[in-house]
Amino acid sequence: MVSRTIPVEEFDLVIFGATGDLAQRKILPSLFRRFCAGQMPEGARVIGAARSEHDTKGYRAFVRAALKEHGDTAGVKPADFTAFLEQIEYVTLDAKGAAGWKELKALCDRDVVHAFYFSVGPSLFEDLAKRLHKHGLAGEECRIVVEKPFGRDLESARALNAALRTHFDEGQIYRIDHYLGKETVQNLMAVRFGNMLFEPLWNSQYIDHIQITVAETVGVAGRGEYYDRAGAMRDMVQNHIMQLLCLIAMEPPARFEPDAVRDEKLKVIRALEPVAPDELVRGQYEAGDDTPGYAEDVGEAEASSESFIALKAHISNWRWAGTPFYMRTGKRLKERASEIAVVFKDTPHSIFDEDAGRHRNILTIRLQPNEGIELGVTIKEPGPGGMRLIDVPLDMSFAEALGPEAGDVADAYERLIMDVIRGNQTLFMRDDEVEAAWGWTDPIIAGWQERGDAPLTYAPGSSGPHDALMLMHQDGRRWREIKA
Repeated sequence: MVSRTIPVEEFDLVIFGATGDLAQRKILPSLFRRFCAGQMPEGARVIGAARSEHDTKGYRAFVRAALKEHGDTAGVKPADFTAFLEQIEYVTLDAKGAAGWKELKALCDRDVVHAFYFSVGPSLFEDLAKRLHKHGLAGEECRIVVEKPFGRDLESARALNAALRTHFDEGQIYRIDHYLGKETVQNLMAVRFGNMLFEPLWNSQYIDHIQITVAETVGVAGRGEYYDRAGAMRDMVQNHIMQLLCLIAMEPPARFEPDAVRDEKLKVIRALEPVAPDELVRGQYEAGDDTPGYAEDVGEAEASSESFIALKAHISNWRWAGTPFYMRTGKRLKERASEIAVVFKDTPHSIFDEDAGRHRNILTIRLQPNEGIELGVTIKEPGPGGMRLIDVPLDMSFAEALGPEAGDVADAYERLIMDVIRGNQTLFMRDDEVEAAWGWTDPIIAGWQERGDAPLTYAPGSSGPHDALMLMHQDGRRWREIKA
């Protein structure tokens, strides 16, 4: 099987913060892969903009080094590097001042799609939007891409949205969440809405509960200042995990179109019930034999933010009433693994004796590593000696099921950047969606702050605090093992 590459129209993509970590690690390598795949037209240009004093020649050398370090360049011909670098320009620019804006305007003075990627801190979003408008760069066909965090609470999110909408229509604003660009996340919609097998069972009558796990083995070193202001709730649950929850729980949209999909996601967020104190566990990793603890990583002895959080959520609608959604995410856990597990109920009556054991169907969507979908089914164990039941997986690992080309499909940033150029907002968050998510999250954070709850400690390389296990044990359920 060979994936199709559909070229996009000619464009100028301006990267503000073009010398930063995100540009080097994700944006530039993603664009280079799309170039090598033949998706970027010959007339497309990538324009770097930052405070660093580079000329175009110097920035091209900077990009080449970034691609060598962070990109997948095995087998790439020198001529491909040269051709890609020829499509790159650079302007030294001050986001808060006047320097560089006339030069940027001159570079962008042509009739193509213009996209502006705000690869900078949120404190600069309003300044950039204001100056794009002031210098005549905020035309009807331009788009802006903003990275999270989209505020740190409902009030700041509203203020940020209002500031952006002062200069751009909502249809021009692309709030990027790289989780939504993952192949398996999009396949979740295909599995649900493209197969008669699942959708009739996708409700509280047949599903016992759903688990969402995003586990990381790394700590917060290098991001400590930001992370201790945010914590796992703001950094992961309010955005990434919330988006996964919406895609699992949403009703079928009338059409696979941006606003139709986002309307259904918004309904899910608005149907979420408040989280009770006994339905929430927060944790902080301790120091290990050869790893620092959370407080050391953030450089604050009294650090109070959580590096781990587990909670139980309920959705008050006809489809999901009575079906809990368990969500957890954390740093310094035993494995790097992200998955969604849809656990179906037991059969209403077992015709087999107790020796056959208890068995359940589980649909597992693996986001990382080894993206794929697995359905656990119960069969008879081969051999004589009676009816012994075992669970076996029907495994659709993309690389195995779809051939070696499947392992070379576009990654999340590649796909999302190309969607920006196409003007397709399906996989990007709308302003009311962001604000509704904060409206649910804020009272949870305010609750533990008012109670003075401190995060529980957990050992690095574990599955999190013991109380997180009890969160499910008290319901007669168990977390799935965290494994790659």
